[in-house]
Amino acid sequence: MKVSSALAGGLAGTLTVASLHEAMRRISPTAPRMDLLDMDLLRKGLTKMHRKVPADGQLQRWAVGGELLCDTAYFSMAAAGGRKKVWLCGALLGLAAGISAVVLPKSMGLPTEPSNKTVATKFMTIGLYFLGGLAAAAVAQLVDRTDKKNEYIEDVYE
Repeated sequence: MKVSSALAGGLAGTLTVASLHEAMRRISPTAPRMDLLDMDLLRKGLTKMHRKVPADGQLQRWAVGGELLCDTAYFSMAAAGGRKKVWLCGALLGLAAGISAVVLPKSMGLPTEPSNKTVATKFMTIGLYFLGGLAAAAVAQLVDRTDKKNEYIEDVYE
């Protein structure tokens, strides 16, 4: 698959996770709060580097920007499976990200409540990232097929 297919899929996965997270946060009191976890991670990292920690509004913007960049790069790896394994790679990447979001905060010295508040919170967290991985696979495959059709049409009419 081309880089454009991978990046489009990665962005789709990221936007899926972010939009579903925001919708769930508004609906359910037990929804994961990955936004708070992202901000805590930035706060801890900046403190360890002896840097000034910005106010919450600025910190939230940094967290969103970091999430957009890092998650897009991460979910774009679904295309590494090629046409035959894009769905498997997307699903496994999503599961790995979701499980990591539930398991890693404690060992990193971060608050566990944003992704571990209840059993339902844990399942929602894993599900969010799983759906992100599937969205990445779907869009990467769609863009790849569209590119192939466009190449074929150009060859026919040349």
